[in-house]
Amino acid sequence: MRIRKQALGDRNIVGERVEQQRKSMGMKQKDLLTQLQIKGIDLNASGLSKLEGQLRSVSDFELKALADVLGVSVNWLLGLE
Repeated sequence: MRIRKQALGDRNIVGERVEQQRKSMGMKQKDLLTQLQIKGIDLNASGLSKLEGQLRSVSDFELKALADVLGVSVNWLLGLE
């Protein structure tokens, strides 16, 4: 497993939870990207890495798709649960 080289950013609040849930499911980034593409979310590996590192913003469409793919609620991703 690779260690994050950069400190976490402040562009979103869901990135840490996306990474946490993805890893707990044993899912690689490329697998998550594939599932997101099936749902119509066109995100590349760099974009996902920046999302998880809280270095890029997350759209509402992406947020819903992430929750669906990861099997969690939007509220959980937002830290409200």
